Formats: sequence, C-alpha cells, structure tokens
Amino acid sequence: MYDRRKISHKKIKIFSALGPGLVTGAADDDPSGIVTYTQAGAKFGLGFAWLSLYVWPMMLAIQEMCGRIGIVTGKGLVANLKEHYSKYTVYFIVGALLLANTVNLGADIGAMASSLQLFVNLPLWFLSFLFFVLIISLEILLPYHKYAKVLKWLCLSLAAYFLTALIVKTNWGDVATHTLIPKVHFNADFMFMLTAFVGTTISPYLFAWQVSQEVEEIKDNYLVEAKATVSSSRIKAMRFDTMMGMFFSNLTALFIMVTAASVLNANGILEISSAREASEALLPLVKNFPYAGQLASLFFAVGVIGTGLLAIPIFAASSSYAISEMFGWPEGLSKNFREAKGFYGVIIIGTLIGMLLNFFGVNPIKALVYTAVLNGIIAVPMIFMIIKITNNKVIMGKYTSGFWSNLIAIVTFGVMLFAAVFTLSHLT
Repeated sequence: MYDRRKISHKKIKIFSALGPGLVTGAADDDPSGIVTYTQAGAKFGLGFAWLSLYVWPMMLAIQEMCGRIGIVTGKGLVANLKEHYSKYTVYFIVGALLLANTVNLGADIGAMASSLQLFVNLPLWFLSFLFFVLIISLEILLPYHKYAKVLKWLCLSLAAYFLTALIVKTNWGDVATHTLIPKVHFNADFMFMLTAFVGTTISPYLFAWQVSQEVEEIKDNYLVEAKATVSSSRIKAMRFDTMMGMFFSNLTALFIMVTAASVLNANGILEISSAREASEALLPLVKNFPYAGQLASLFFAVGVIGTGLLAIPIFAASSSYAISEMFGWPEGLSKNFREAKGFYGVIIIGTLIGMLLNFFGVNPIKALVYTAVLNGIIAVPMIFMIIKITNNKVIMGKYTSGFWSNLIAIVTFGVMLFAAVFTLSHLT
C-alpha cells in the first residue's frame, strides 16, 4: 500500500522548491511570446517547431550562468559589471536593458489592453492606464515572498494552448519530424521571425531578473548574506529549478506554434494583426459551445493578461535592479517602499513610460513581434558579458563555467549575433 499523503507531500515539496527559475521561464511566455509564437505558427506552420527544442539548452545555459552569478557573488548583474569592468560597459548594458525593457513593457500593456477591449468598449489608453495602476499596486504592496507565490500560480494561464493542440486534428508525426530536424531558410522573412523567436525566448530582462532573484531568494529564505550560502547543493537546486522553468517555457512555445499551425496556417490565415485574429487559434477548444468566438477571445485574453501581469513587473523590476545597482541605491522586492524609494521609483517611472508608448497609435499586436526582434538584437552584447563574468575566476572563484556550459553559451551568442546582423542588414 502506498501513502497518498506522502506522495502529495512530495509533490508540494517539489513545487515549493521551484522559485526564480520557474518564474523566469513562465514570464518568458509573456504577451510578446504568445503573439510571436502564434505568428510563427500561422506564417510558417511547423517550420519553427525545431527551435523550441534546440533553443532550450541555449536558454538553459544562459539562465544557469545568470543564476550562478547571483548565488556565488550575492550581487546583481550590473553590480558585478560595475565592480569589475569599465563604466562605459556598465552604461551600455544598462542603457540597452532599459530600452528593451521599456519597449517590451509598453507593448505588453498595449496587448493586455487590446485583449480586454474584446469585451469592454473602452479606449485603449484608458485600459492601459488601469493596467498600469494594477501592476504598480501589486508590485509595491505585496511582500516578495507572497508576490513570488502569486507569480508561480500565474504560470497555469497558458493551459488553453495545450488543450487546443490536443483537440485539433494534428499530425503528431509531422510535429516530431519538424521538432527534431532543423530547417533554416536564409531569406529576410525567415530570419526576421527567427530573430523574434530567439529574442522573445532568450530575453535581456530575464538575465538581470534571474541574477537578482537568486539573491532575493537566498536572503528571503536564510536571512543572511547571500555569499555565505554558496554551496554545490544550492547551485544544483538552482539548476533543477532553471531547467524546469526553461522546459516549461519552450514546451509552451511548441504547443502555441502547433495550435497556430493546425488552426490558422492550415486555413490560410498567415498574418496576425489584431487580438481577435490571434484568439481564433483557440476556437477549436470551444467550437461546441454557444458563443464560441467570445469564449475563444476570453481564453486568449486570460492568457495574455495573466502572463502580462506575470511578466510586466519583471520588466520593470529588472530595469530597477540595474539602475539601483549602478547608483548604489537600496534595492530589492523584499524591501518596502520606504526602505527602497529609488528602486520603486524606477519601477513606477519605467512602467509609466512603457504605458505612454500606447498613446502613439501603434498596433499593439504587431508591436509585440517587433519588440521580440529588438530583444534578440540587444541580448547579444549582454550574453557576451555574461560569458565573460562566469569565466572570471576573480568573480566566480571555483564556480566558473565548465566546458559544456561555455560551448552552448558561445553557440548561443554566435547564432543570435548572426540572426541579428542578418535581420538588421535587411531592415535598412
């Protein structure tokens, strides 16, 4: 006889062990990710399915490096750059991170507002402002340990894509073939989408966020200086957490593409320009119910708004960590507003600027894909510096990167550099 209570306790213990890595992976499937993967599936069918498999070790290698930096040094990414590299490097990385985060944040708020417009007849600017107030309130008022628990459960909002992919008529043999065997086309449209895919998957904001959150996680759990808790067991736990988070992220990307390929591409819908068009990928899930179109829109809106609420505070906070570390301000979501006014001030200002970008009449759905491309370009120099830090014995001591970690990270850097240069050369 087995003891159900013991099994249940083990499941709870495993889930509780998942922290920054899981949240980082889930936040990676933000509105920009959802729309980019949907557009990839609509335009290219299963042509990008292989990326969900081959990007996983790339993403894992970079995020593991970021987690290791946080655990070993007890400092954020920018704090390490400031201490060991030139001020111009710090300015460049912080400036690039702020640009990517602000644009991404604005595009995500616009997408959330556009999704809500499917149900309420209110102006985009007004809905954007409502989300601004909600997000700022959540990030400032909730203590970190409670906030982290909320973030974990928001990961479940993407289940609709898994269900739809299983319901629609899908040739899973074709899915397996396209997932295992890469096919690359060196033309402008393909490379643009490839840059968007890797940019929304291996995103700059995730780098700074995971470094800082590993520090927060240790301080929150142990109430001691982070550097004093360095151990092989702690790094192994971080790797497991990160592996699960990145696996969840890429599996979700695959199912979104399979859904879009089976529902949109198969029916000749190749371009996504509105929230309603994107929501049509979920129609098979509710086709036997009354008001199927409204239900599909509801599932889409819940996914976009849920992941937006998950990701947007992370954009804003990762920017704030960078600025606070650069100027030596008190920082951290574990602190309250009075203890870290500058840190929370940057969050408020960054979110406000992002929200205001929606007042310029940009199509919020198309903006998400272009934002993903911007992320893909800006991630390149940041990955270069992450590789340098994790191979610096002065910073990392005996926890420098090994052969396989370096090999995968360098391949990631090379792939993203090539895609970024190719895309930029065809945009001009």
